[in-house]
Amino acid sequence: MKTSYDAIVIGSGPNGLAAAIAMQQQGLSVLLIEGRNEIGGGLRSKQLTLPGFTHDICSAIHPMAVTSPFFSQLPLEKFGLSYLYPVADAAHPFDDGTAAVLYASLEKTAAQLGDDRHAYEQLIQSLLRDFKGLSEDILGPLQFPKHPLTMAKFGLKALPSAMQLAKRFKTREARGLFGGVAAHAIQPLTNIATAAIGLVLMLNSHAGGWPAPKGGAQSLANALAGYFTSLGGEIVTGTFVKALKELPESKAVLLDVTPKQLLQIAGERFTSFYRWQLQRYRYGMGVFKVDWALDGPVPFTAEGCRQAGTIHLGNTIEEIAANEQRTADGHHPEQPYTLFVQHSIFDDSRAPAGKHTAWGYCHVPSGSTKDMTAAIEDQVERFAPGFKDLIIGRHVMNTADVEAYNPNYIGGDINGGILDITQLYTRPAMRWSPYTTPAKGIYVCSSSTPPGGGIHGMCGYHAAKKALKDVFGIRI
Repeated sequence: MKTSYDAIVIGSGPNGLAAAIAMQQQGLSVLLIEGRNEIGGGLRSKQLTLPGFTHDICSAIHPMAVTSPFFSQLPLEKFGLSYLYPVADAAHPFDDGTAAVLYASLEKTAAQLGDDRHAYEQLIQSLLRDFKGLSEDILGPLQFPKHPLTMAKFGLKALPSAMQLAKRFKTREARGLFGGVAAHAIQPLTNIATAAIGLVLMLNSHAGGWPAPKGGAQSLANALAGYFTSLGGEIVTGTFVKALKELPESKAVLLDVTPKQLLQIAGERFTSFYRWQLQRYRYGMGVFKVDWALDGPVPFTAEGCRQAGTIHLGNTIEEIAANEQRTADGHHPEQPYTLFVQHSIFDDSRAPAGKHTAWGYCHVPSGSTKDMTAAIEDQVERFAPGFKDLIIGRHVMNTADVEAYNPNYIGGDINGGILDITQLYTRPAMRWSPYTTPAKGIYVCSSSTPPGGGIHGMCGYHAAKKALKDVFGIRI
């Protein structure tokens, strides 16, 4: 580590890596500091259960990484990254043994929705045609859009709640499929703008698919780090920064942290009003996560589920909405909405020959330490009878474990703060640029800034873009 740098980035999650790369691309000297011994933040993989079984500790499927306006432009394949795609992106099973399936093909997805075929096509088609421009506007701060007409069309569809938008559909299948995707919002489906989460993820499916990096999410982090260091960037691991005074000299510091850590690290440099805003920042529901080593493939009753990388377990949209509301109200539903991923059906490097891995979580009240293992496994068994008999290894994480793994996950919140309408563009505070702080040269580049959670790196990119302009007079 040198005594001075042009810029220092704290935190090597996807946003920290994106910020560091964007700065280094401009020929600056950039230091990236990571508290853990491994880089990646939400992009880490380990053998959590048994030898030979690779599990993603947090993020598992990466539709937004593939279509990210920043990540998609980087030559990451030269640094070992390759994406693998399941036959179907996602599936949504029902109690009668059938399932609605989200395919990369819009036509194939719509064709199975019966009376809602045309309604689904009308919802998605016009936005999909302009997806590249739409993605640039969605994945950024609140500003006049580069593509105003496309954004206006999106806004009309995205501003309602997921439950309101689902009224466009008549069939249980279309409503359930949309509800399962929209529940990635980690908030009640009656909240304003939860439709946006469902729309964005479905558009990503039809624009680029829902893949995973071969060998685990760590492969994406390693490729980003490899590209960064190839440009001359420097990475230091195993160093938790507790105060800015611990850092080498620099002209700019970008922090991939949430408001709680930002106050701890740099609070003394801020105005009282900004500190007050950070203290009022709201975190959302947490997650309880289970990883499994399995003796065989998951025996889902519905064939579509056996082909899908991601499964949304929750039955009807009404059941999902009711259980998500109970969780938001501080309860633990007996049949929680469960997000389930089965990497090994399309990536045989994840498990020994003939064996399989599975990954799943449900939402729980913030800070909950209640063991939800049985509830989650019962929910899988509900749609895949015989699943429990295949379990040969298990690793569980409650919200305290999740936060211990990554200090950004306050109370188990993996989104860096609730992504509701009041914090969608004003995260972490109400400012002309959300990436700036009142302290000169200090910027926030985490998912606690727009556009929020997800593996896309755009929070880091936009923060770096602002710092480059302010501090170095460089426009990108």
